[in-house]
Amino acid sequence: MCWVRQRDLGTEHMALFVNSNLALELPADLDRPSTSSRAKPDPRAELAAQFIPAGARVLDLGASPALRTLLPNGCSYVGAGKKRRAHDIGLNADEFPTEAAMQADVIVMLGVLEHVKDIESLFTHLRFCKRDILLNCYPTDLAKDGERAQGLVNRMSLCDLALLFDRFGFRIESTAPVDESQMLMRLTPAERLSPIASRNVAVISGDDTNDLAARLGRQLINAILPGECRVHHLTPGMLDQAQQNYDLVILGAGSNLFPPLLGAGALEVISRAKSAIGIFGTHGRELIARPAFDRVLDRLDTWFARYEDDVLMFGRGRNNVIHTGDWLIDQFPLARATNDEPLVVNGDLGPEFALDRAISTIQQHRQVYSTVPVALLCALTSADLAAYAEMPAQQPDLSAGQFRSMLIDIFGRTWPQQKFFLVDRDAVMRYKTRVHQNVSKIGARIGAILRNVAVAA
Repeated sequence: MCWVRQRDLGTEHMALFVNSNLALELPADLDRPSTSSRAKPDPRAELAAQFIPAGARVLDLGASPALRTLLPNGCSYVGAGKKRRAHDIGLNADEFPTEAAMQADVIVMLGVLEHVKDIESLFTHLRFCKRDILLNCYPTDLAKDGERAQGLVNRMSLCDLALLFDRFGFRIESTAPVDESQMLMRLTPAERLSPIASRNVAVISGDDTNDLAARLGRQLINAILPGECRVHHLTPGMLDQAQQNYDLVILGAGSNLFPPLLGAGALEVISRAKSAIGIFGTHGRELIARPAFDRVLDRLDTWFARYEDDVLMFGRGRNNVIHTGDWLIDQFPLARATNDEPLVVNGDLGPEFALDRAISTIQQHRQVYSTVPVALLCALTSADLAAYAEMPAQQPDLSAGQFRSMLIDIFGRTWPQQKFFLVDRDAVMRYKTRVHQNVSKIGARIGAILRNVAVAA
């Protein structure tokens, strides 16, 4: 037996025993609370006890006075100390009870999460211990209008919590409401998270009847979504058919956003969803209504921007904007053209042109001239020479600028319209590799959201 002084995890002068099993115990005279000083009923503790199996070794980082008396038969209890003022709770490297956590079966954190100053450090320790966790939280999604968090160091949405748990290797096993503003969650460590069936996803994008980029984007969306998803594709004219609730709304399918998708109808569908992301670029930027665009970005958890120009013009200063590149290039394999006859792509391909046939036709030609950005992107993966021309703008002195954004992203420079330039294959290969990695990250992010946000809600 040895003595330790409980300074960082409890009352300053209370001595604790450490037994051979590294379980912390109160001295015999303080082992049980007296009848006169019993704690008041705690709904969180009463609910948490329902999640703890009999015989479990419990480490209570919040030291809830009521939890110990409510545990099932055969459980052992370790309290990490009385809960202190919010600004005193650190649970950092030199405060976390690692030895006790390694001996526990369940780690309980009631009234802890929103008071921890360094939540990343806390979950780093919890990930190392690989134990089930019971915690309560106050998601911002459940906050009532005008409600203010009193004395809380941090407060997160359900999406933020889901991403935090997933990043540190935890799955939300089960949840239960404590009251109108807080939830109890049980987390389970898992290296690989099993899919959860029947998740509702809405994809809001343009009409894909004649638009090659929209058709490719829709195909990509379907490919990266987990297999358990029920996907509802919506165009601006179909927003009145949207369901009341979605687990995830995806705005855009990789091509450019246009004004109807910035309206009140799309914003309402996004607002009702449990989570929302955007995968799109911009063009005709002088015509974009900035307030409407900002309202949409405020609702998105993440905007995966198509071009660096998009980030610089509309995402500067935001922490929910990521430059991923034009993910449509992921649909075009690197190839070698064999046909010396120049190909001119003037206008989009109709629905009678199958996607694989369209790609194959473009990639056969060593010289490609295009007024369609996605066709030029396809040509860059195979052609020796390429040229482009912007479609005439509806207003004088305005240009969509999509070709310029694309070329600067890939090659770091642009070329004049209607003049062939030599394609730098190495630059295209580097760009395609980078975008392919980013597409994988988008898929992983979507999977994390759907695995956890839907369960938590």
